[in-house]
Amino acid sequence: MSLRRHEIGEANHRILNPLFESHLRLLGELAGAGPGTRILDLACGKGELLCRWAEWFGAGGVGVDLSEVFLGAAVERASALGVSDRVSFVHADAAGYEPERASFDVACCIGATWIGNGIGGTVDLLLRGLRDRGHILIGEPYWIDPPPAEALQAFGFAPDDFVSLEGTVGRIESAGLDLVEMVHANHDSWDRYEAMHWPTITDWLEANPDDPDWQAMRRFLDDSRSTYLAWGRRYLGWGVFVTRPSHGTD
Repeated sequence: MSLRRHEIGEANHRILNPLFESHLRLLGELAGAGPGTRILDLACGKGELLCRWAEWFGAGGVGVDLSEVFLGAAVERASALGVSDRVSFVHADAAGYEPERASFDVACCIGATWIGNGIGGTVDLLLRGLRDRGHILIGEPYWIDPPPAEALQAFGFAPDDFVSLEGTVGRIESAGLDLVEMVHANHDSWDRYEAMHWPTITDWLEANPDDPDWQAMRRFLDDSRSTYLAWGRRYLGWGVFVTRPSHGTD
């Protein structure tokens, strides 16, 4: 149900993280995207990063995702932007995807480090296809302030799932990366990402009263909305960390 829940709730999202289009453009500039730059995006969702970097900068690359629904939207988006010749999408579990070695200038996992059971394992997956001195982009939540136990319970997080901003950077550095830049969500981008779920799911509930997942979607709508309003806006940050492998890291 978890994957379908996101497919339903994010049906009207283009960016499946709390980022604005301006954030995506800035990230492309920071990562040095340009004509001929090759991008690997693991758990790429609807492929907006790949498609827009191809449109804006002339880059190309490969996106990998488990959702056929999201990949269908990615293919349509690439066609609409006229970049289908530069980007391609693979339906696969990103954790098991084997890229061609040393074939990508930028490797990304934006908001899905669960594919590697955390930052360290995800970095290992991204390094497989990275060229020497390429960039790795990691999107990850972090705690703005230490959350109370009630917040952890509401989110369903274990105490060590996420840490502070400093602690998150520490995890990145422990994985063999040097932080060179970062771009963070703010209240406005968080609000747009979260609030866009609410009318989308409400409309789906009205249109699908007999769906076997109706009750689960109703609970998800209520729980996620109340959790964001009570705890998320105050305690949960989110950033994309632009990094390079530390000297001597393969």
